[in-house]
Amino acid sequence: MKLRQFGNTDLYVSEVGFGAWAIGGGAMVGDTAIGWGEADDQTSKNAIFKALDRGINFFDTADIYGLGHSEELIGKTLGNREEVIIASKAGNVARSGQFGTDYSKDHIIKACEASLKRLRRETIDYYQLHSAGLSNLQDGECTEAMQMLQKQGKIRYWGLSLNTYEPNPEAEYLMENKLGSGFQLVLNMINQKALPLTKKASEAGYGIIARMPLQFGLLTGKFDTGAEFPKNDHRNKRLTLEVIDAYKKGMKDILPLCEKYGLTKTELAMSFILSHSEISTVIPGIRTAEQAEKNTRGITQLQEEDLQMIKNADLDSLMEKIIQQG
Repeated sequence: MKLRQFGNTDLYVSEVGFGAWAIGGGAMVGDTAIGWGEADDQTSKNAIFKALDRGINFFDTADIYGLGHSEELIGKTLGNREEVIIASKAGNVARSGQFGTDYSKDHIIKACEASLKRLRRETIDYYQLHSAGLSNLQDGECTEAMQMLQKQGKIRYWGLSLNTYEPNPEAEYLMENKLGSGFQLVLNMINQKALPLTKKASEAGYGIIARMPLQFGLLTGKFDTGAEFPKNDHRNKRLTLEVIDAYKKGMKDILPLCEKYGLTKTELAMSFILSHSEISTVIPGIRTAEQAEKNTRGITQLQEEDLQMIKNADLDSLMEKIIQQG
């Protein structure tokens, strides 16, 4: 596993990281699924250990994942190991059966303390504001909280996990004011909207975490003929037959690259992202040892002509269907 420097920090992260949303389990907030269905803790622990064996040293979680269970499981399994790099997030909250946000200084500080306890760590290596908006940043409470936590040694570095599909003036705000050290953003073969930002942010010294590399599993191809998900799996409203049909039509000119490079669909999707040197790490969701194996093999530098072909592909209809499903 290759390591890449995370922006201008002294963190060197595995180019493939461990996305820990799914191991939080099938959490619900009211009638809204905020997880990936039920998860078995022993299976999740096995996935974490296999990830370590495969050279993964970067684990990304959040206090909202499984309503704290993802952090707790990582804490029990990894503890305060120095050789791993832990990233977490704060700002999304579940209160009185409602999903919401809280970027107040008081909440961010308390959330960090709670995350440290669940993670069984003295310091969180990289702490993120979970989808904070421009008004939240301009208000200043959340950025002040992050700077205070950094001075206190409770976090080493901090940054912003950006919204999924919208333009991101929040990233511009941090860069203009020289705040934070990195961004987490959505990037995959379907959703390439963040590519211009990755270049600009990297040149400004920010580390880049690419999430949703497989678009909730769509780019693995395993749902080509449809899929059914339980109520407590957020994909039950996202990976519809309409989206899957649009995927097969939109990707028909791209998927032959699998044969050219001798890659699986998963390996092609991961290779596309990591063929961009601006990316520090990509974090596929991993919930089994098998997935830890599959998501860390076959990484290949794609030729420039093939990268351009993927970038020029007509994926607008597919993106529109995905956005409609949330």
